[in-house]
Amino acid sequence: MQLELIQTELLDTLAGCYEQNPEQFLTLPKQTVDSSTARVMVAELRNEGIVEEQVRGVIRLTPRGYSVFRNSRLRSA
Repeated sequence: MQLELIQTELLDTLAGCYEQNPEQFLTLPKQTVDSSTARVMVAELRNEGIVEEQVRGVIRLTPRGYSVFRNSRLRSA
């Protein structure tokens, strides 16, 4: 449950960044990068094509990821 909350919060933040500038990467805090749980979560999102990782801990939504995020928000509203 907590992992789902963290993932939702991360996707919200990434979507906000994407809306401002789709080319901009977000640097995750060191605490997040050092967390094995967070690393697994980012890896799963990357494998699903939701996020792109420039280097470890520097990520952004892909166009597909933004579309999936936006559609999931529309369904839950």
